[in-house]
Amino acid sequence: MFTGLVEDQGTLLGRTPRGPGARLRVQTALPNLVLGESIAVDGVCLTVDALADGGFEADASGETLERSTLGTLPAAARVNLERATPLGGRMGGHIVSGHVDGVGKLAQRTPLGDAQRLTFTFPAALAPFIAEKGSIAIDGVSLTVNGVAEGELHVVVIPRTLADTSLSNRPVGSKVNLEVDLLARYVLRLLQTGATEGATPAANDAAWLEKLQRGGYM
Repeated sequence: MFTGLVEDQGTLLGRTPRGPGARLRVQTALPNLVLGESIAVDGVCLTVDALADGGFEADASGETLERSTLGTLPAAARVNLERATPLGGRMGGHIVSGHVDGVGKLAQRTPLGDAQRLTFTFPAALAPFIAEKGSIAIDGVSLTVNGVAEGELHVVVIPRTLADTSLSNRPVGSKVNLEVDLLARYVLRLLQTGATEGATPAANDAAWLEKLQRGGYM
């Protein structure tokens, strides 16, 4: 598990094909890496499989390469890195699993003083999970959705986050990894599987809204 607080900007040194997957080599200043530990690379959870001078190697499956940007990032690209959160560690962002839900695209970058407003397009399948003031991980960075419209969301990125992550230099049109809020994913699943057989959709919706209210979620 991660929290979406980037610890270092690493560099993708290379990607060597291995069947449908690939071996990634990443340069980083993160100290004391351990074989077998989990690390999020641009929001994708990978396992450290080899240590090298100033970095590590990790394997990415064919599915990971297809469902994220790791299959197309060029060599020397900057990547956001975060080590797994230890039990009892601070939850500075939100719960991030490192499982990418879809690939979005940076559509617009607007200066707001020292901050920036970034607008991203996202796949239609993710729309039920994205809500204003909700959380989203973009390239592994925990952010708050400031607004959402059909097929687009925007976030405001503060100067510290811009300085510490690759969001500062992503060009308009570049692709990004998106992970929706884990809680939103499970709430929708509960609504889908908890329907009463034979009841109207409106009745099922009303029943679940009542349960969510009783549980303090609304």
